[in-house]
Amino acid sequence: MAGHEHHYHHFSLCFCDLMRLLWSLVMPCVYLSLFLTLVLLLVVLGLRVWLQGRRKSRQAQGGGPALAFFHPYCSAGGGGERVLWCSLRALMNRYPNVSFVVYTGDKDVTGEQIVEGARQRFSITLPRPVTFIFLRHRGLVEATAYPHFTLLGQSLGSMFLGWEALTAFVPDLYVDSMGYAFTLPIFRYLGGCKVASYVHYPTVSTDMLSVVRERNPRFNNADFISKNPVLSAVKVLYYCCFALLYGLAGSCSDVIMVNSTWTLGHILALWRSPSCTSIVYPPCDVQAFLDIPLEEEDEDEVDEGWEELGRELGREEEGGGGDRKCHSIVSVGQFRPEKDHKLQIGAFHKLLDRKGEGPGGRESLRLILIGGCRNQEDEERVLMLRGLCQELGLSDRVDFKLNIPFEELKRELVNATIGLHTMWNEHFGIGVVECMAAGTIVLAHKSGGPKLDIVVPHEGRQTGFLADSEDSYAATMETILALAPSARLEIRRAARDSVGRFSDQEFEACFLSAMESLMSEVVP
Repeated sequence: MAGHEHHYHHFSLCFCDLMRLLWSLVMPCVYLSLFLTLVLLLVVLGLRVWLQGRRKSRQAQGGGPALAFFHPYCSAGGGGERVLWCSLRALMNRYPNVSFVVYTGDKDVTGEQIVEGARQRFSITLPRPVTFIFLRHRGLVEATAYPHFTLLGQSLGSMFLGWEALTAFVPDLYVDSMGYAFTLPIFRYLGGCKVASYVHYPTVSTDMLSVVRERNPRFNNADFISKNPVLSAVKVLYYCCFALLYGLAGSCSDVIMVNSTWTLGHILALWRSPSCTSIVYPPCDVQAFLDIPLEEEDEDEVDEGWEELGRELGREEEGGGGDRKCHSIVSVGQFRPEKDHKLQIGAFHKLLDRKGEGPGGRESLRLILIGGCRNQEDEERVLMLRGLCQELGLSDRVDFKLNIPFEELKRELVNATIGLHTMWNEHFGIGVVECMAAGTIVLAHKSGGPKLDIVVPHEGRQTGFLADSEDSYAATMETILALAPSARLEIRRAARDSVGRFSDQEFEACFLSAMESLMSEVVP
């Protein structure tokens, strides 16, 4: 009994010593943390005072209110750049006393060349000059710089790039027009700026989490991860932590504009700022296509329907000559992995198997893949797709057209029967809108922007078709080709009538309406 009490007393002494040791270690850590927090707070306040002093100095020298867009790739020539230039044009026309700045990383061109490129590519002329701030460290946001933990690396890199932009010029109002949400707190809390954002695509989404949780291999979920439950669990944890940080950064925005219903749902779930979030559809260059009339008589003359086409082709073969009607199926999109050109080729292969070799079959169909290559990786992807066509025996039926001029693109779309789109969860789908405006019958992926915003009934009329697998794409293409010419024409007309909501004028009106509350605080 005495021995038991001795052991108990010894244990109590050891436990008390351990607690004293922990307390002696914890308290200095607490004091150090408080001290470092205070130092950090003072540094932030000092930087804020310094930066606001620079803005006041600029204003004292006769500089009026200034609005800056953060767009490191402003000469890229894509849909995001069209948003930038249309936004600038609308704001310049509405607010003549405001000066405008664009932060860009395009160091190999001059400001004049960037503006001229926008005029040639988009037919957009700014009513007055814009100032360009050329950033030296754009490589910090390049995906190739971060082979692992790419999202986190690019986001941290964008913060450093944002700091470079802020120290080069301190605006009154800051607009992130490329989706670099982690720059928003830099400009809001350090620069003391009002901030707005136009979100094309959430950096992380609940769909991405679902793909990893369900261990589905996709372009952003490698096979070796999807096959390993431990790596999948680690990636889910990484995505969840990143989503939390992304939401905190995005919630700093005073005004949030998103480009589609799909993007809206994800941004509301992540940023949780419903009162200042609205949909502003991106501007699409539809007028160039709408100016070309849809001729019902021409359609009837060249497309007699599949049965009649078969009889006609049979007569031509007997007569030894004549041109066959070739239905072209056109896809427009950069050769990026998420565009899923393999699905298009696979579906086309199944369509040819369905149609067979007879009249109105294989020889009457062509798949035309139109797109741009950004880099060597895209060019290698095109080579891989050509190899797939060779393997499936489609080389004579599939054409690749890379970096073609707009006039050729317009001609291909106007002559096409079907406009094909296969990207899963495309945030919007400008290419889909252009196909509809050109008069092609759209067959888009049953997800994202095409499903929720674009290929939807217009005044009760069908505007296109949706699919989500090789089999459903092949079956739907066969259905479209089997329609009577009058039925196809009715769908084309309904689709054309529906694209007016995606025009430049509609975008500018909605954009100015969303920005009005912020501009009223900046413009005296």
